[in-house]
Amino acid sequence: MLDQHGYRPNVGIILTNPLRQVFWGKRLGQHSWQFPQGGINRGESPREAMFRELWEELGLFENQVRIIGRTEDWLRYDVPDRWVRRDLRGIYKGQKQIWFLLELLGKNKDINLKATNHPEFEAWRWNDYWVPLSQVIEFKRNVYKEALTELAPLIFPDKKSLTPPPRWERAEGPNHFRLYRN
Repeated sequence: MLDQHGYRPNVGIILTNPLRQVFWGKRLGQHSWQFPQGGINRGESPREAMFRELWEELGLFENQVRIIGRTEDWLRYDVPDRWVRRDLRGIYKGQKQIWFLLELLGKNKDINLKATNHPEFEAWRWNDYWVPLSQVIEFKRNVYKEALTELAPLIFPDKKSLTPPPRWERAEGPNHFRLYRN
């Protein structure tokens, strides 16, 4: 389902814990990290799609999270031609996303990457809110930057935390985080 401009409607999920850290998932069989995300099915609202994706990718139910907020408008990214199926080239441009900021009400053990037969992630960790954009696939970086920047005021009451760290867009993330695997 594409819009008139060639963008597929999609949702992104930024899941936080009480320490204001965010869920960071390692893609299955890859060396890239990302937030949960997925397409909106025909007849689904962004909110309904978000809860479906939350279950499919993290094994979490609606009562295990609290919605803190969402982006006001769609955020878009273009997918490079080499990533687009041949039959969709010239038709499919990329994705448009509504991003949701959620708080985990449960515990780490509630996160289940194998809730379905088609896992997206093989490991995960809690990361500082300002995730290292260098670990995000290049064509999605600007959308991550926009979503994190727009939603930051909803969880950071102090202005100091609203400012990303120096060289945020180029910084590599620390490797001392505990990885969780199911």
